[in-house]
Amino acid sequence: MTSRTQDGTGPDPQGDLDDLVLHMADVGVRRGSTDLLKSVDWSVELDERWVILGGNGAGKTTLLRLAGAELHPTTGSVHVLGEQLGRVNVFELRTRIGFATAALAGRIPAEEKVIDVVVSAGYAVLGRWREQYDRLDTGRAEELLKAMGIGAFAERTFGTLSEGERKRTLIARALMTDPELLLLDEPAAGLDLGGREDLVARLTELALDPDAPATVLVTHHVEEIPPGFTHLLLLADGGVVAQGLITDVLTSENLSATFGQPLELERSGDRYFARRRG
Repeated sequence: MTSRTQDGTGPDPQGDLDDLVLHMADVGVRRGSTDLLKSVDWSVELDERWVILGGNGAGKTTLLRLAGAELHPTTGSVHVLGEQLGRVNVFELRTRIGFATAALAGRIPAEEKVIDVVVSAGYAVLGRWREQYDRLDTGRAEELLKAMGIGAFAERTFGTLSEGERKRTLIARALMTDPELLLLDEPAAGLDLGGREDLVARLTELALDPDAPATVLVTHHVEEIPPGFTHLLLLADGGVVAQGLITDVLTSENLSATFGQPLELERSGDRYFARRRG
């Protein structure tokens, strides 16, 4: 793995972009007179698991949408899986990316069976219609649901699931196509303590699996960072505060700068906790 410095520098931009899962150079996203992102340089390698951490309005979801080829930059260049946005068919590119987001949950029919929510990812559709799935597809979907701890809910309808069960269903769906890049947008948001801890444990298993795809997870809270994640990008007001190895970047000073108030970071084993200083 390549450690990155806190000033935002990374691998040589003239290097082989095919070796990088993600590469962003001087990226900005502007809507009207507002800069959602500004001057972002960021690269992700194949064996890395990244956390994007920042407050509301920091630009986290915008950055993730760029990584998911759902958005084009206003300035700068974005390469995803070796392809430059603006010069590639994004619909084909998206088939190589697993993306779990709360926005997707709102588009899934409440009456859809959980097993169908997962297996239909192979057809890039929401809501089973006339597609016929073979046993290989359904078997993989069942294994993914089991890995997420909800194998017993395969025949339940999506609308009957709890918030935590829906989040885990969406992660299983994101993994269904064996993606080269996995993007998780606030997977622990809205979960109670038990649900959060169960999800963190399952994401730790995924992060430690050498066959798992490169992964980027967005969160507001250091408590939601699963052990096994290797790198951290801190965002504030659309700009990078710091980035690099979690052990180097996650400090009280950087956290305070990110959230604009004095924060004290504590570590217990492989988990992190933060509170306001004083």
